[in-house]
Amino acid sequence: MANSFVLKLFRPSALTLSASLRAARVFRRSSAAAGGTRLCSSDESEKISRYPVPYRKDLPYDIVELMGEVEAKGGFLPNVFKALSHRPAEFRAFFAYYNELMNKETGGLTKADRELIVVATSIHNKCLYCVVSHSALHRIYSKNPTLADQVIVNYENAELSPRQRAMLDFALAVCRSDTITEQHFQSLEEVGFDREDAWDIGAIASFFAMSNRMAHLTDMRPNAEFYIMGRVPRDKGEGK
Repeated sequence: MANSFVLKLFRPSALTLSASLRAARVFRRSSAAAGGTRLCSSDESEKISRYPVPYRKDLPYDIVELMGEVEAKGGFLPNVFKALSHRPAEFRAFFAYYNELMNKETGGLTKADRELIVVATSIHNKCLYCVVSHSALHRIYSKNPTLADQVIVNYENAELSPRQRAMLDFALAVCRSDTITEQHFQSLEEVGFDREDAWDIGAIASFFAMSNRMAHLTDMRPNAEFYIMGRVPRDKGEGK
């Protein structure tokens, strides 16, 4: 049986995703009509990684099952799964830690908070894949279609609450390898975070510093679907 965390990776509703995926298909068709780059993530000629992506038939069963469940849940398979399957043991370790950090139900961070930390630190690390994919997830979890874009440009000018600003200040301090002092923790505590929340913020920033660099190493490219997700309002008749 596949790891249970796969069902948590794409919590956004199928209705929201279906609207996003329809828009992605329109986006790809218009791009092709204009002579643009082919962006369909199901296109086998698409560049995903500079390392070979194994055929699914050559992968261990648990990884194939996990990929199938993620694809069925979200409507497409994010390219990070394809790229990291080049080394199955590392694939398992990566997604096990990812799940512990990003899908836990305890602590003071929401799922939108966690995604915003990834966006802010990934833009500092110039990681295209993580900026694009996690800003998409933030839009869906937060139902705010613009905040992640503001953070990408300059989080210091973004429309953040004091709580969000303190969170990102701390995350960026860890990301930059600043010397962490008691003042950093006190700034978090002043807006309601505790020491365990500080660990979570720092751990997410640290884990994605590694993830960002793996994306650089592999030249990992975002799926076209991510660019559209969370930007398109749900059709009123979709729930019927």
